[in-house]
Amino acid sequence: MNPPVYRDTDLVLSAESVTKSFDGFKAINDLNFYLGEGELRTVIGPNGAGKSTFMDLITGRTRPDEGTIVMHQADGHDIDLTRLQEYQVNRLGISRKFQTPSVYGNHTVFDNLLLSLNRSRGVMKSLFYKMTAGDREEIEEVLETIRLADRKDDEAGFLSHGQKQWLEIGMLLAQKPRILLVDEPAAGMSDEETERTGELLLSLEGKQSIVVVEHDMEFIRQIARRVTVLHQGHVLKEGSFESVSKDPKVIEVYLGRQKHDDAA
Repeated sequence: MNPPVYRDTDLVLSAESVTKSFDGFKAINDLNFYLGEGELRTVIGPNGAGKSTFMDLITGRTRPDEGTIVMHQADGHDIDLTRLQEYQVNRLGISRKFQTPSVYGNHTVFDNLLLSLNRSRGVMKSLFYKMTAGDREEIEEVLETIRLADRKDDEAGFLSHGQKQWLEIGMLLAQKPRILLVDEPAAGMSDEETERTGELLLSLEGKQSIVVVEHDMEFIRQIARRVTVLHQGHVLKEGSFESVSKDPKVIEVYLGRQKHDDAA
């Protein structure tokens, strides 16, 4: 599949000329990145390439020294994310899943999703909130998507590692995000869980715009549409999995090193 060619109206997120330094070290260096509406993008790169810092910049955990990060709205209105706090970015519909799953272990799978529904209610309303038929329908839909319908009455703490990862993705889906950032979802999973995780993310393509940061190249091969390779805080290469994996520079700075590390 050829990488898509975007028009301005296709974009949901754009980062241009973004730079971020820590104590003189440029973690992000003149980075340009464009994400299409409904696109599933994978981001790879060696340790220290700037992947986590870039996710921090998108979500408002930190601010760039230079450049712009813009979320494009369907009505043509652009929102400068660099001016917002982290909670404000989240309210716009940008959700992030970290590598380690974070679920309410003492609550059932169903209740984890109920607590995550995108509902505007204060403390008192939450205490006396009654689930509606619409809530149940939304939760059942998410349960089917993450393939945990048969575990909905089980406490989340008893799920396997992979199932907890799927539940957390479901908890984010319950918030109806427009952009979903997923950090190393395949880490620590069995081969079967990894394959099912790839199937889950592929099923979301076109419904949410998704950025997946991952090191597992077999997993990347499974889900890859357009791959962005970061190196020293800059985009080294971008394109299809085939073109990226055969690029001499990518092999030199990342793929060759990764094979050496795996062999060790």
